[in-house]
Amino acid sequence: MLWTRWLVLLLCWWGSASGHYQQPKQGDSRADPHRQRSAPPVEPLDFGFVPAAVYDTHAYYEPGAMGILFHMVHAFLFVVQPNSFPKDLIVKVIQQNMGGIKLEEWRKPDNVVLLLEGFYYELGFLVCATIGLLFVVLVPVLGMCFCVCRCCENCGGEMHQRQRKNTDCRRGFFTATLIVTTILIILGVVVAHAANHNMSSHIKSTRRFINTNIRDLKTFANNTPAQIEYMTAQYTTAKNKVLSELDNIGPLLGGRIHSQLEKEVVPSLDTALRMAGAMRETKEALENVSSSLQVLQEGTDRLKDSLSTERASLSNTLSDPACTNGAVSPSCNAIRSTLFQLGINADFSKLPGVDYALENVHTVLKTDLSNIIQRGYSSFNDTPRLVKEQTKNIVAVLPRVKGMLDKIGSEINNFAKMFPVEASLANFTIFLSQGQKNIESYYAQIDQIDFYRWIGCVAVLCMVVLILSFNLLGLLCGTCGYDKQATPTTRGCLSNTGGNLLMAGVGFSFVFAWVLMAIVTTLFVVGGNVEKILCEPLANRQLFQIIDTPFLVHPAKKNFLPGMLFQNPNIDLTLGSMYRECYDNNGLYHALQLETMFNINSFLNRTVYNKDLAKVFESVQVDLQDITLLEHTGRDNLINFANAGIGIIDYEAYLAEVNKGVTLVDLLTFSTDLEGQADQLPRGALENALKGHASSIRQIHRELVVPMEQAMKYVRARSTMSQSIKQLQKTSSDLPVKVTNILSAIDAAEYLISNNASHVVNQETKNYAQSLVGYFKQYTDWVHNSLTAEVAQCKPISNIVDSMEIVACSFIADSVNTFWFGLGLCSIVLLPSIIISIKLAKYYRRMDTEDVFEDSSPYSDTLIQFPRASAPPICSDC
Repeated sequence: MLWTRWLVLLLCWWGSASGHYQQPKQGDSRADPHRQRSAPPVEPLDFGFVPAAVYDTHAYYEPGAMGILFHMVHAFLFVVQPNSFPKDLIVKVIQQNMGGIKLEEWRKPDNVVLLLEGFYYELGFLVCATIGLLFVVLVPVLGMCFCVCRCCENCGGEMHQRQRKNTDCRRGFFTATLIVTTILIILGVVVAHAANHNMSSHIKSTRRFINTNIRDLKTFANNTPAQIEYMTAQYTTAKNKVLSELDNIGPLLGGRIHSQLEKEVVPSLDTALRMAGAMRETKEALENVSSSLQVLQEGTDRLKDSLSTERASLSNTLSDPACTNGAVSPSCNAIRSTLFQLGINADFSKLPGVDYALENVHTVLKTDLSNIIQRGYSSFNDTPRLVKEQTKNIVAVLPRVKGMLDKIGSEINNFAKMFPVEASLANFTIFLSQGQKNIESYYAQIDQIDFYRWIGCVAVLCMVVLILSFNLLGLLCGTCGYDKQATPTTRGCLSNTGGNLLMAGVGFSFVFAWVLMAIVTTLFVVGGNVEKILCEPLANRQLFQIIDTPFLVHPAKKNFLPGMLFQNPNIDLTLGSMYRECYDNNGLYHALQLETMFNINSFLNRTVYNKDLAKVFESVQVDLQDITLLEHTGRDNLINFANAGIGIIDYEAYLAEVNKGVTLVDLLTFSTDLEGQADQLPRGALENALKGHASSIRQIHRELVVPMEQAMKYVRARSTMSQSIKQLQKTSSDLPVKVTNILSAIDAAEYLISNNASHVVNQETKNYAQSLVGYFKQYTDWVHNSLTAEVAQCKPISNIVDSMEIVACSFIADSVNTFWFGLGLCSIVLLPSIIISIKLAKYYRRMDTEDVFEDSSPYSDTLIQFPRASAPPICSDC
C-alpha cells in the first residue's frame, strides 16, 4: 500500500497550497487616514483545464418487467418486517462485542435486552419461519397418516359414493376450485422460473461491471500523474505573468500612480481648459456685440433723421394760418398733440461701447492659455516615464528575481518528484490487470456453479410441474370422461383414469410439499434478512451511518475510515461523506479531506509566497517634483482675463434696448389716422399738405422701418447682440471667484504632487506588489479548485459500491427473494389442492359399490325407497 501513501501525500501538498494565503478579516481592519483606495482587482490568469478522465461505468439498473415482481416481494417483506432499520441495536451489539462473542456475556442484563430487541425486530421472520417449519414437519406426518387411513378404507379410502341431490353442484365447485388453485400454482412456477432465469442472465452481465470498473480504475491511475504534472507546469503561467509585470514596472506602476493622482489633477486642469475656451468665446461675443451695435446704430440714426425731418415739416404745416380757423383748429391741435410719436423707440446710440473690454480680451488672448494647459497635461501624463526612469534599479535586479522564481518552480518540481507517484500508479495498473486476469479465470467456475444452481432450481420447479401435470391431466380426463348417466360403479375408464391421476398428484404433493417448503423457508429467512438488513440500508445509505458511528470499533478510535487509511482516527472523515463526494465525481483530495493530514505552510513560506520578492519593492523611490501643471504665464493670463472689464458692461441696458420696438408708434397707423384727420378738413392746401405728409410717413416706414424689422442684416444683428449679451452676462458672473477657484484647485493638485506623492507612491507600490502576489494566489486557488473537482476524480470508487449493490441486491437478492416468493405460493396452494383433489377424485373414479333404491313393502300402496350397496356389473372391456 506504499503507492497509496505517496499519492495521498502529494495530493495533500497540493491541497494545502490553497490554505496559506488568506485575505484579512473585516473585523481586523483598522481605519487608515492615509488610505486612498483598496487594491485594484488582479487580472485573471488562464490556467486552462486539467485533462479530464472519462469513465465508462454507468452504475444504473432498470429491472424492466421484473421490477413489478420485485416490488411485490418488497411489499410482502414490509408486511412481514415493518420495523425501521435497527441502527442503534446493531451499533450496541458491535460495541459490546468488540473482543469477540462469548456465551457467558449474553447472560448480562444489557445483552439480554439487546437479544430481546433483536427478537422483536425479527419477529415477523420468526413467525413465518415457525410456520414453515411446522409445514415441513407436519406435512409428511399427515401424509403418512393419510395413507394409512386410506389403506384402512377411511378418510375417503372406501370405494363407495353416496348419492346426493347436489352431486353435480359439488363436483362443479370442486372442479372450479381446483382449476383456480392450479392456475395459482402455474403463476408461482412462472414467477419462480422468471426469477431463476433473471439471475442467470444478469450474473453473466456482471462481467461488464467488472470490466468497466477495472478499466475506470486504470483510467484513474493513468490520468492522475498527467493531471499533477499539468498543475505543476501551470506555475510557469503565473511566473511569466509576474516577470512580464516586473519588466514593465515603469508603465504599470506609473500608470497606477497616474490613475491615483488624476482624480485631483485632471479635474483642475479641465476647469482651466474650459476657462480658456470661455476666453475665446468671450472675444467672439464682444466682437459680435460691437459689430451688431454698429449696424443697429447706423440704421436707427437714418430713421431718426428722417422722422425728425418729417416731424419738423409736419409742425410747419400745422403752423399755417388756416389752422387758426375755429372749425379747423381742433383737428390741427389733435394732430399737433401726436407729433412726439414720430420718433425712434430703441436708441442704440445711447449704449456704451465694448471696445475697452474687447481690447483687454485681445491682449489676454495673445497668450495661448490652452497650449500652456496642454503642457500641464503633458507634464502630468509623463508620470509613467518618470517612474520608469526612477525604477531602473528594479529592472536591474530582474535577473535575480527571475532566478528566485525559477528556484521556486524547481522546488515545486523536486517536491513532486520526491514521491514516485507515476511508478506507484504504474504498479497499481499492473496489479489491476493481474487482478482482472485472476477474476476472469474464475468465470468458467462461476458459470458452472450458476449452471448447477439453475439446474437445481429447475429440478425443484419440476417437482411442482409434475404435480401440476397430474392435476391438469386428471382434470382433463375426468372432465372429458365424465358421464352423467353412468352410475359410480359404471363410470368409464377415462373418468376413472382422471380420478387416479388426481390421487397420484395428491401423493406426489405429500412427497414434495415439505421439501418445497423447507427450501422456501431457508431462502426466505436468508434472502429476506439480506434485503432488510443489507440491501435497504445500503440503498438509503443507513449502512454508512453505522460504519461512520464514532468509536464503533474501539473506544479510543473515533472514526473507522481515517483510522484504517491514515492511522489517524481523529480526522473528521466518514464513509458516507466520501461516497457522496465520489458520487458527485469530485477529486480524491476533497473526498478524503487530505488537507487535514499535512501542514506544509513552512514549505509555502519558502516557495510560492517568497518574502524576498517583497524586499525588491522596498527600494522604490519616485520623485514627482518636476511635474508642473500651470506655468506663471498661465496664472497671470487667468488673472488678466478676470480683470478685463467684461464685468462692468451694462448688460441690462443692452437687453432693454434690444427688446424695444423700432419706433414709438406704428407709422402706418399714424399715417392712416393723419389722412383721416385731413379728410375732416375743408378742401384746400392744408388738406393736401397733410395727405402729402401721410404719404411721406408711409414711405419712411416702407424704406427704413420695414428693412430694420425684416431685413436679415438687422434681424441677425439684434439676435446676435441678444445672444452675445446673455453669454457675456453669464461668463462675467462671479468671474474673479471662478478664476480664484481654478487657481486654488491647481495649487492643491500641485501641492498633492509635491508633498503627498510619496504616500501615493508607497500605497501604489504596495498595491502593485499585492497584485504580483495575487497571481500566485490565483495559482494556488486554481490548484485547490482543480484538486477539489477535477484532479483524481474518484467516481470509480462510488461506481464500485453501486455496482456491488446492483449485483448483490438487484441481481442476486431480488432474484432469490422472487424465486422463494413464487415457490412459496406453489407450496401454500398445494394444501388446498390436495384436499380438493381428494374430494374431486371421488366423482371421477369408479366405485366398488353404489347406492340402489328398492321398495320397503310389497303391500304398501306408497313406494318407499331405501338405498343399499350393490356391486358393479362385470365389464369385459374395462
